[in-house]
Amino acid sequence: MRVYNFSAGPSMLPQEVLEEAQREFLDFAGTGMSVCEISHRDKAFSAIVEEAEANLRELMNIPQEYCVLFVQGGASQQFAAVPLNLMHTGKADYIVTGNFAKKAWQEGKIYGDARVIASSEDKTYTYIPDVDKIAYNDDADYVHITSNNTIFGTRYAKFPETKAPLVCDMSSEILSREVDVTKFGVIYAGAQKNLAPAGVTIVIARRDLIENPLPVCPTMLKWKTQANDGSLYNTPPCFSIYMANLVLRHLKKLGGVKAINEVNVYKAGLLYDFIDSSSFYTNNVVKEYRSIMNVPFVTPSKELDEKFVKEAKANGLVTLKGHRLVGGMRASIYNAMPVEGVKKLVEFMKKFEQENA
Repeated sequence: MRVYNFSAGPSMLPQEVLEEAQREFLDFAGTGMSVCEISHRDKAFSAIVEEAEANLRELMNIPQEYCVLFVQGGASQQFAAVPLNLMHTGKADYIVTGNFAKKAWQEGKIYGDARVIASSEDKTYTYIPDVDKIAYNDDADYVHITSNNTIFGTRYAKFPETKAPLVCDMSSEILSREVDVTKFGVIYAGAQKNLAPAGVTIVIARRDLIENPLPVCPTMLKWKTQANDGSLYNTPPCFSIYMANLVLRHLKKLGGVKAINEVNVYKAGLLYDFIDSSSFYTNNVVKEYRSIMNVPFVTPSKELDEKFVKEAKANGLVTLKGHRLVGGMRASIYNAMPVEGVKKLVEFMKKFEQENA
């Protein structure tokens, strides 16, 4: 029996996509081989990469002056790739709004003067600093942000307007809402939340920014290397790219990013409205900055939190345990989470409250 998987990642995938992959698993495109077996140099696989790039460009309205890369190593590897490709004067600005934003900054410090110009750590990352009141440094090579905070459940309601290229880790919300790609120098995202199984990472970079990586930058982390070879410099995460393409096709079929955003806002509204109306559950995030992808909440006690997670699992609502830094519960309601799954969660929450208040 399929359950509703509220994991922060790897997350659930659309059932229609899984079924299509199942049908093609033993014989992809008449090759007589699984997509897991064919060479990345085969024309059949090159077609996958080309279609995936075209679909992503269409869905995000990515101009040709940006390259689209499918790389390995997760977003965490890009924490190092960003300074190694961009930190030419040795200075960069970071806005720290959560655990992964902090890790990106800590990695940046290895390669130069990575400066925290704003942080919400003072209030346990329950808000986003006012981007219009931040003092950005004129000598920064880039400004780095994490647009959605997976662990603490915040997101930028408004993106900074910066003189230096804006670099954004969009791992936990890519394709969930419309963004103007031209406002960013680089966008990168691990795919295991809204796009594909773990394995592939998307990098969208303005072409003029990738031309001069630092001399110490490893070949595999040079965006220019990957761009010059169409993401096929070495064997890529073939199956993850294939699955990403199926998800991108599926998203186009649903009406694109604008359509899925409307569904996402509705799903999040169902959950937040119930939490706000309850005296039993609490979400501590400032409302203006609440994520529509990751919704953390707690009951009145840790004991009840543990009971909630256990009983929810028995009711087909799985992976609701919150991150160890926050505790409680976290419902990750990415693009593939159907409205019905959120409704089932709210129904269970109501019942649990009645039985345990």
